[in-house]
This record gives sequence, C-alpha cells and structure tokens, in this order.
Amino acid sequence: MKHILSAKQFSRSDLEYLMSQAKKMDEILAKGGSRVFDEHILATLFYEPSTRTRLSFESAMLRLGGRVISETDVTFSSQSKWEILEDTIRIVSGYADIIAIR
Repeated sequence: MKHILSAKQFSRSDLEYLMSQAKKMDEILAKGGSRVFDEHILATLFYEPSTRTRLSFESAMLRLGGRVISETDVTFSSQSKWEILEDTIRIVSGYADIIAIR
C-alpha cells in the first residue's frame, strides 16, 4: 500500500491516472453512487479544524457505500496524552480499512 505524504511523490503519469480515476468516480456519482466500499470503514482523525475537508472525505465514503468513524477533538484523543502518532495509526487500523489524517 502506498501512503500519500506529499504531492511531490507523484509523477505526471501518477497524477494523470488519479485524474482519470476521479473522472470515473464522478460518473459513478452522477448515476447515484456505488457500493464499492460496502463493508469498509473510513476513520477520519482530524486534529486540526477543517470542516470542509473532513466532510468531503466522509461524504465520499458514504456515497461509495462505506461507513465512517471520526475523531475531531484532540482534547479527547490519545494525542493529548502524547501518544506517538504511529501507535495511534496502528491501533485505529484495527478498527478501519482506510484512515484519513489531518
């Protein structure tokens, strides 16, 4: 699995592929959505406020048939207890198939 950490890690062909996939997804959405992520769970860990970004991820997952679990308040998260982010990711990966972090 490839982790996306920076836009600089993508080649031109990678970006063209992503754009073609986005176009296909847009066409699927226009037809009423998809069940491609049935039985899949997205965990959103937003430790910085970003309502539009978080909602766009969550909306996309729901439109593709998946479910969402969220953490948006760092004061109640393990990050407030100084847990290492890698540990949080390892634990949350046991609860979810996809993790989006901000």
